[in-house]
Amino acid sequence: MHSRKLSLLIFLLATYGLNSAYAQTQDSYEYQSEFTWGINKNTMSGLIGGFTFKKARKLKNDRVLETFGLEIMNVRHPQETRRNSLITGNFFTFGKSNYLYAFRFQYGRDLILYKKAPYQGVEIKGVFAVGPSIGIIAPYYVEYSPDGGFATFRDQYSVAIPPDQIWGTGRLFEGLGESDVAFGANFKAGLNFELGTVKSSVTGFEAGFLLDAYAQSIELIPTAQKYATYPILYLTLFFGSRK
Repeated sequence: MHSRKLSLLIFLLATYGLNSAYAQTQDSYEYQSEFTWGINKNTMSGLIGGFTFKKARKLKNDRVLETFGLEIMNVRHPQETRRNSLITGNFFTFGKSNYLYAFRFQYGRDLILYKKAPYQGVEIKGVFAVGPSIGIIAPYYVEYSPDGGFATFRDQYSVAIPPDQIWGTGRLFEGLGESDVAFGANFKAGLNFELGTVKSSVTGFEAGFLLDAYAQSIELIPTAQKYATYPILYLTLFFGSRK
């Protein structure tokens, strides 16, 4: 259901962008480079999936941009569910034993499909990128009380900790120094819609598909299936500048 809703949102935004493009005039303006950053939502994330950064510059072909990108994402297992502690009411992710923080380095091309007219319309690009991924597998800590009293302990979640003993999650970034590293690669393809009305600034959204694959299966929930590949539908709202 979550994937279906995001897919529908991507389709509606893409349709809007295409319709706006056909309404623009032919008097386009020129630029040579741009830098953007964005907030990402995807089918393997919570409310916010993470952040993106991209530098692009035009090549000799005026419709092709060379791109260098970085994505920093918190990847969730499809079966993750949030629960309230029976003791404190605080939220924790039931059954989760590890975080997966994905650092995706990307090199690619943006192909301008429709040029933007000054102060109106939309510029549409086809986006293609590939590159290495580094996955940081950090332990997921919970605070719990083994005897039901007020003395609590913090440890990486395991099936040996009953849910009715959990008070909530551990401290922010707790256990990060105990992380393991997984190496892999990523590929993405999408459509980029720039909607800004000011020549020097960039505002818009990007929607598409990304495949993140690692050399090993990664355990996020001990009792659930492990995955080495993560096919993802994504939507990114971005901002930036160009010159």
